[in-house]
Amino acid sequence: MAQRIATEYVNASLQLTAEEMAGFVRFFEDQHIKQQVRVLENGNHEVVLEDDAGQEEVRLTFEREQDQFVCALTCRIMHPKLTNAMRKAVSVFRGDAVVNRIYPNYMMTYHYTEGTVRKIVEIRGGESRVVFEFKDTIGQLEAAFRIMDVEKEIEVVRGGINQLLDLRNQCKDREQIAIIDERLAQYSRNLFKLEA
Repeated sequence: MAQRIATEYVNASLQLTAEEMAGFVRFFEDQHIKQQVRVLENGNHEVVLEDDAGQEEVRLTFEREQDQFVCALTCRIMHPKLTNAMRKAVSVFRGDAVVNRIYPNYMMTYHYTEGTVRKIVEIRGGESRVVFEFKDTIGQLEAAFRIMDVEKEIEVVRGGINQLLDLRNQCKDREQIAIIDERLAQYSRNLFKLEA
């Protein structure tokens, strides 16, 4: 397997509540990553993560926006321990990110949405190919089912309209015809909504 040269975080973002922010700090402690946390006078937080040897650091600035801390991040990480900790953090704290994993002859680009990988693209020699793409199969099936429900409902409404039209053609009483016409108007409005 090819040795990774670096990992680039492009347009990574995290949005954390105050409680999640405390959990974020504990998370890196659990990963045995050296860190410094500074609380700035405006309520913003700066978290500096370092690898074991102190040769590499990642600086995360969380800006206070109402009741959340928001971090936008672009960085390049070389050391595996720090790289793995950041990958886990994006996943655990439901971050959005485009992550380039750079190898000697190619690059893998991972697209994260709310902490989940949605797409992986391999880029080699200027050519790109999709290796993985999340498909919301359950959502697509639910949408198809809802469409089928609408079609069944349209069928029922049309049947009701046909019965009312037959009844109207047989009816001689003006009061009954007026009632039938009102029900036909209701069915027509309902049919119009369903077909839209």
